Amino acid sequence: MTQPGKVFLVGAGPGDPELLSIKAFNLLQQAEVVVYDRLVAAEIMELIPQGVTRISVGKKQGNHCVPQSEINQLLVNLALAGRSVVRLKGGDPFIFGRGSEEALELRRHAIPCEVVPGITAAAAASAYAGIPLTHRGLSRSVCMVTGHLREDQPLQLDWAGLIDAETTLVIYMGLSNLPQIVEQLMAAGRAADTPAAAVQEGSTPRQRQVLATLAQLPTEVDKAGLQAPVAVIIGDCVTLAEELAWFQPPTEEIDHAKRFAGL
Repeated sequence: MTQPGKVFLVGAGPGDPELLSIKAFNLLQQAEVVVYDRLVAAEIMELIPQGVTRISVGKKQGNHCVPQSEINQLLVNLALAGRSVVRLKGGDPFIFGRGSEEALELRRHAIPCEVVPGITAAAAASAYAGIPLTHRGLSRSVCMVTGHLREDQPLQLDWAGLIDAETTLVIYMGLSNLPQIVEQLMAAGRAADTPAAAVQEGSTPRQRQVLATLAQLPTEVDKAGLQAPVAVIIGDCVTLAEELAWFQPPTEEIDHAKRFAGL
């Protein structure tokens, strides 16, 4: 009987390959199979050696390429065949990445599984936009929520619990529902002039961002033509964005493979 392989649930981070952990990079170099999501940046995929099997299971809102149940079964089948598998996910596997569902399925089949954390979009997009998630006198806590529910179900959140003026709110996958999100937050009591930001593909050469009041954010995002993935950040810390802005997307292509060559 073939000894089961091992599955590594690896966070690819927000997109910049240099934000990968050394462990994540080393696992990509050693993997036999990489099962990856749509949000994994092309620059990171380029770090995978030639000859490694790559399987895309990318999911996009309204167009679920591979159902989650099939992804779970794919990981089980690959591992039972004795393969060493990297399940590569954008951001962090356990923050809106459904990594825990995959880990539970692997455990049910007694398949070895290891989780390698990645930098999540809330931390990366905000930092690269010059927005601290906490700042003395402005924000003492952070709340992260998803702006899109599985199977396109209606968005039902505890809106009243999301309006604390001293909490920075970060919304994942909320671009398509942004007008509804803003409307519900204001109806629950969040001030219309609350500072807000939307950051597209934070940390990558494609990063773009919009700063506005909460009430004006959907209009300004639409004008700018931002495309998913977008992180929405709401709270007084956004007022520091212009003063703390530091990131300039590179104008020339970077050879990340050479930068990692010594690892």
